[in-house]
Amino acid sequence: MTIIDIINKKRLNKELTREEISFAVNGYVKGEIKDYQMSSLLMAIVLNGMTDRETIDLTDIMINSGDVLNLKKIDGIIVDKHSTGGVGDKVTLVLGPLLASLGIKIAKMSGRGLGHTGGTIDKLESIKGFNTKISEEEFIEQVNKINIALVSQTANLVPADKKIYALRDVTGTVESIPLIASSIMSKKIASGADIIMLDVKVGNGALMKNIEDARELSHLMVKIGASYRKPTICLLTNMEEPLGYAIGNALEVKEAIETLQGNGPKDLLEVVMTLCSIIIGAVKKIPHNEAESLLFKQINNGKAYKKFEELVAAQGGDINEIKISDKVFSIKSDKSGYINKIDALKLGEIAKKIGAGRNTLEDKIDYEVGLVLTKKVGDYVSKDDELVKVYLKDKDVSISEILSCFKIDKELTNLPKLILDIIK
Repeated sequence: MTIIDIINKKRLNKELTREEISFAVNGYVKGEIKDYQMSSLLMAIVLNGMTDRETIDLTDIMINSGDVLNLKKIDGIIVDKHSTGGVGDKVTLVLGPLLASLGIKIAKMSGRGLGHTGGTIDKLESIKGFNTKISEEEFIEQVNKINIALVSQTANLVPADKKIYALRDVTGTVESIPLIASSIMSKKIASGADIIMLDVKVGNGALMKNIEDARELSHLMVKIGASYRKPTICLLTNMEEPLGYAIGNALEVKEAIETLQGNGPKDLLEVVMTLCSIIIGAVKKIPHNEAESLLFKQINNGKAYKKFEELVAAQGGDINEIKISDKVFSIKSDKSGYINKIDALKLGEIAKKIGAGRNTLEDKIDYEVGLVLTKKVGDYVSKDDELVKVYLKDKDVSISEILSCFKIDKELTNLPKLILDIIK
């Protein structure tokens, strides 16, 4: 067996055996297979796909390439929620404390942002002192004590995915449903949760651009979860416009805090409430309406925000030290009318350019910069009304480029649905 034989077999659209997939993946992790050889195999997979059996085998091989967390010392059912990535997606910062305030165990390993999408770890690290690198023992102890811990992925958790993902990112092989499914599910299963909740973003600001691909990805991830007896639920949500108003690390933390205090954007709250209600139904067998009432009660009585304070304190952060840039510019509309579209992808790219995101995982980001929308899709604006505030440091922004992200017409078209589907 050689890597050339395996590449040629997949190039001819033939099904690979588990042994062949293992040979390729483990050989690449050990450095025996070169980048150019693995990138050829990945491109053949992008072009020809994988069967469900191949994808499940690939997931299992990646899981076993490194450590698997044993969370049996955590008392109760453990939930892990993951988003496939979007613009302004600060859902975890609201969902985690909200569920933890109801006694549900949230043991989550999160990633950093790459490209136009933000990462939960970057957002948390915009809080001065917040430590995302705690030991496995501290992680378990914290979840048992306050029901929640949000940490960065350990160095040896699914190292095969880490190495392969870095290669995919620079070889045009990211957009493959089997590769996306195995990447996400290998990390989630290795992280040790009992129930996996996935927020699958759909639209121009997301990895999945259309509902058909999102459904295919979701069904595949549910199937992978079932093969490990891990109940996996996918909520498909719209990412044509940014979620909430804030885009950028510290700005998004502040918006998450406002939401936990009962003053958050309607779209962010709707996604959070839907995800939380599904999780409560899975863990506590409580109907959706009753679950939603419980969640609003936790926000209104202050317990949800109190849990966020506990989380920040437990991981060394100072909740009073979340800095945003004081160099703020107002971008105003050049016409009157209804906003029918806000380009999430373009705004995410602009946020990245001014320092809020990164092109490679080694890039440094500026936690204090970003954008805050003042209008959303469906709103009416008059000429010279503010559309967005831009928080800058040492980089400039193009006003015309920002204005091009807003489609403003005389008539209002149909407003898009936010919750698109549930697959389990």
